This record gives sequence, C-alpha cells and structure tokens, in this order.
Amino acid sequence: MKTSSVLLALVAAGMATSVHSAEPFTVQHLVNLNKIHSYAVSHDGNTLVYGVKVIDDKGESSSDLYTLDLTNKSATPKQLTSAAGTEHDVNFAPDNKSIYFLADRSGTSQLFQLPLDGGEAKQVTDLPLDVNGYKLSQDGKQVVMTLRVFPECKDLACSKEKFAAEKERKTTGREYKQLMVRHWDTWEDHARNHLFVANINGNKITDAVNVTQGRDTETPPKPFSGMEEVTFTPDGKYVVYSAKAPSRDQSWTTNYDLWQVPVSGGETVNLTEANKAWDAQPTYSADGRYMAYLAMSKPGFEADRYRLMLLDTVTGQEKEVAPLWDRSPSSINFSKDGRTLYVTAQDVGQVSIFEVNPQFGDVRPIYNDGSNSIVAVTNNKIIFKNASLVEPGDLYTISLEGENLRRLTEVNKDKVAKIQFGEFEQFKFKGWNDETVHGYWIKPANYKEGEKYPIAYLVHGGPQGSFGNSFSGRWNAQLWAGAGYGVVMVDFHGSTGYGQAFTDSISQDWGGKPLEDLKKGMAAVTEQQPWLDANNACALGGSYGGYMMNWIQGHWNDGFKCLINHAGLFDMRSMYYVTEELWFPEYEFGGTYQDNKELYEKFNPVNYVENWKTPMLVIHGEKDFRVPYGQGLAAFSFMQRQGIPSELLMFPDENHWILNQDNLQQWYKNVFGWMDRWTAK
Repeated sequence: MKTSSVLLALVAAGMATSVHSAEPFTVQHLVNLNKIHSYAVSHDGNTLVYGVKVIDDKGESSSDLYTLDLTNKSATPKQLTSAAGTEHDVNFAPDNKSIYFLADRSGTSQLFQLPLDGGEAKQVTDLPLDVNGYKLSQDGKQVVMTLRVFPECKDLACSKEKFAAEKERKTTGREYKQLMVRHWDTWEDHARNHLFVANINGNKITDAVNVTQGRDTETPPKPFSGMEEVTFTPDGKYVVYSAKAPSRDQSWTTNYDLWQVPVSGGETVNLTEANKAWDAQPTYSADGRYMAYLAMSKPGFEADRYRLMLLDTVTGQEKEVAPLWDRSPSSINFSKDGRTLYVTAQDVGQVSIFEVNPQFGDVRPIYNDGSNSIVAVTNNKIIFKNASLVEPGDLYTISLEGENLRRLTEVNKDKVAKIQFGEFEQFKFKGWNDETVHGYWIKPANYKEGEKYPIAYLVHGGPQGSFGNSFSGRWNAQLWAGAGYGVVMVDFHGSTGYGQAFTDSISQDWGGKPLEDLKKGMAAVTEQQPWLDANNACALGGSYGGYMMNWIQGHWNDGFKCLINHAGLFDMRSMYYVTEELWFPEYEFGGTYQDNKELYEKFNPVNYVENWKTPMLVIHGEKDFRVPYGQGLAAFSFMQRQGIPSELLMFPDENHWILNQDNLQQWYKNVFGWMDRWTAK
C-alpha cells in the first residue's frame, strides 16, 4: 500500500491550501483537533446524528449534536443541541422522530429524549444516581440502564445513602476479604455496575427494577466494556448480558459468560456455561431467531481469537460461523433481514469491515483501509467511522457490495488542511524463523530526497497489539514525523491481525521471537529505505513496549542512542504480585510465579542489568495498577546508582495511559527533548 485512499482524499480536500502554508504535526495540533463521537443512524437509514467536541483557538471545548440527511448527497449538517455540557450515547426512537441521549444537566447523568422536528429535550429519567449507559428495547417501550450501586442494597436510595456515608467517613482504611482490590486505576469501593429495567410510558422514570439484584457482578465488565455487552431479546421479555459469575477467582479467570434474566427480575440463566473462556457481545437478529456472539476458547487468555458464534433460538442449535477464518472479530452487526453478519477485525495492519455468510461461513472484505468501526448497517449501506495514520476520524458510507465510498463528515477539514503529515508505507521482511513480518515507516514531514534522518523506533504494547494504520490520541506516530524523525513500527511475533498462531507465538517467549523481529526489522527497513539512519536511532515503547526497552538494555545494548520506557515491566517476580489482573501473567508465563519461576526469571529484565548502558528516559503514572509505578522507579533507581544517563517523569494523576491533555504535552516535550539530545538531530 503506497498511499491510502483516505490520504488521497485529504490531499484533494486541501488543494486550496498552499503546500508551503502547511506545518509539521505537533502535539498542540493533536490536542486541539475536534473529536467526533456518539453517532447513531435512524432505523430507516435516512438520518445520521453525531456529536462533535470542538476545540477553539484558545483551547476551550464545547460539544453539540448534529444531524445529517443521508438521502441527499448535497445535504449539510444541522446543529441539534446547544446546551452546556456533552450529550452522548445517542440512540433513535423506533419511529425515527426523536433521539435519546445521556447528559448531565442537573448534577447527575440522566436519560433525555429530543424530538427531531423541533422543541426542547425532555428528561426521561430522574434517578438518584448517575445513568452510566443504556439500551432501548426493539419496540422502544423499555430501557435497560447501568448504574453503580451496592449489591446488598434493595433500592437506589440505599446506595445513594451509602455513597454519601463513604464521603463523610472519617477513617480512610479500605477493607477487603478477596481479590481484586483494585482495577486499572481505581481501588474497589465494593459498589458494582448493575442493570436496571424500566418502562418508557411518557412519565418520568423515578425507579427501575434491578435485574442483577444482589449479585456480586460487574455489568458491563470493567474497565473498558460498554453497552455492547447488554441487549434486550427482540420480544422485550429478557435482558442478556456478559459478566463473570460471582466467585473468589475474579482476578485470575477470564470466564465471562452470557446471562439471561427476565425484565421483571428473577432467575438468571447462564447461556454459555459450557465455555470456560470469554463470551461477549450478545447480538440478536431483528426477528429474534438468531443470537450471534463472540467466544474465546482458551481459559485465562485475554488475547485468544474471538470465534463468531450463532445460536438458533428456536432449535437451540449452536455453531461457530466461519471456523476456518483466522481473524478475531471485535464487533457484530446483523443485516436488516438477519441473513448476513457484518463484523470488524484487525487484518494486516488495518481494522477492516467484513461480510460473513452465517450459513456457509464465507467471508468477504468490504473495506480494508485504515482503522474502521461500524456505526450502522441499513438495507443498502454501511455507515462507519474511519481513521488512519493521516485521518483523525470521520464518518463514511459504503454500499453492502463495498462500492460507492462516500465521506459524510469533515469535522477537522480546516485544521488538517494546515498540517503536513509524513508520507507512510507498509513494508514486510523475513523475521523469526523466516516468517513474514509487517511494519510501517513514515517519512519526516520535512523530508528531502538524499538526506538521512534519525529513527524513532516505536514498539507497541499489549503485547498482543499492533501499531498499524490508525490515528491515536496518545502514541501518535505522525508526531515523531512532525518532529523530524523517520518513524518505524514493526508488528513483531505476538501482534494481532495476522492470524491466531502469530499472536499466540509470543506467549511464554516474551524476550525471544519479538526481539529477533525487531532486530531484523531494523536491518530490513534501513536497507529498503536508505534515508533511515540505522546508526542514529532511539527506541521507545509503553507497557510491553516499555518491557522491551528494559529487555533491549540487557540484550541489544548497542542498537540505539537512547531509549524511552513508559510504564515498562522491570522485575517479573514483583510484577506478578502487584498487578491486578493475575490471569494475564499466569497465561503468558505458564502459571503462577510459584508454578513456573524458571520462565519468569528467564525473561526477567532485572536479571540482565549488568549489560545496561543505553541512556533511558523512564515515564510512569502513579495511578497505574496494571504495571504499578514501582517498576519504573526501580529501573530509574538502578540506572542512577550505576551512573547510566537517565531521567524520570512521574505523573501522580495518570494511570497506564496519559489522558490529561496538558500532561500529554509535557510527555511529548520530555520525549522529544530526550531524543533530540541523544540523536543530535
């Protein structure tokens, strides 16, 4: 892929802007980009509603909803809302005449309904606690909501009182009887996400039925799942959701199941009890005949391939759809007639849209350029969001045959027109065992033919992840191109989107195949692209990428002028005992630390510190419970004691990621300052 079609579209859109007026991409550009969110399409496929968070020249933000007529190619967006705050989680009513959304307009997040033919939004719920997510029944007469409550409470008033009492409590000690005691960036407070069902009958909803009453479960699961894990059955009689069974093994199991409960509450039935691995995203055909869902097959392995499953609700027969297709779907959508499935999945550096025939298992790509997520499937088209290495993210439509691609939004048209992004290309080489490995290079924004450029060698985390053709609000590869670096990203063995065997290959071999791929990738790309200076490079990565910086220190200490380690694992022994999701190290290293000490120590960076000598910047967040900050502090302490050039950047209010936009600018200032110092760029 020489240049993406999205890039060509951007170039065409920017023809009116002089090339000389464009400037290299900076972190200030990144944090000031507008952001599209909360998109929904009417059930007849004629109307699109979406939100846009706008950042003005002073850095002030506002967010409103807009509507677009999809039947008119020349239609322009119309603003729907102008109230303070953000409207989000948009859904259409069944008659397409109004939309629902969540907003905080009175001190708590509540559900609102807005007529599309004019008028003010009407508050639908008036509950004593925040509504954190919701889903409508197919007929629009019921709503299921997720609220954070205490399982032992019989009503919402009780939970509100307990939250208030916790705020007023004079003691500060937290008391626990089992794991997990903290997750991602939050200490457990003994409250849980529960599901509540209420009727929508024109009256304000002031109470709802807790259909997960008394259960010590999180629905949707924390920390990243949303309402894609919850649905009504099409007849409106039941709610189906994903959750772990209440148990003491929450911290070391991935056995999420699909549960069915009546909308009036009562007995909960486990629909996937036979599968001891992860089940997710229950999705029904409109007629209720079929339920599709995603299911892993390896207990304890969070990066296993999701199988696409189909349950016939009439016969009870269940089967895997497309069992020979070696990709892992991340979302499911039925066609309107229920005869076809449309899914997204990582695929060779992209996140592509596929059509799947549930009867025969045929898989056909619909769109495979950039990173894509489906918004809606109508009778004749798919509406989706696309992002890429040069596209922050906008909405598009394409026919079900994969033709007639049309851009629907341009929320950053003027801002992007002023930016000079670096040209990029995907490359491949023979990595470990001479197997094909893919990567991307990006030219510096100020590239001149015949000159050599220092390299920013970006190593992704996960480790089952990918640095592909996408646009990130955190690790954005184009920022290094904007700073004058040639960017190289290699999807080493263990990366996702290249088949499950490729992904599986990193487990129990963290320091083996991936390091060989990174070495061979550097040699291959600098031979293929002579403008990249192999002798003037810095490597950097976060999480597993940070682990790899520590591993490179001990096993490739002459490869780079400098290293940058964000939230990297330093001592696998201590890491096992302080991380929160124990299933992760237990699968990756073949058991608990006690079970398999030899493997933990074989790939433990702390055991090879005698080889360390490369200057390293260490960055960590104090609220990081996935890789607690002691890991970064230990690496820095060792280097300081040994006189190895090193610096530490610690964020007391950040977790595994840098989310505060001011902190993000400080992050990049330190990163570029460190790299510029050692590459003498």
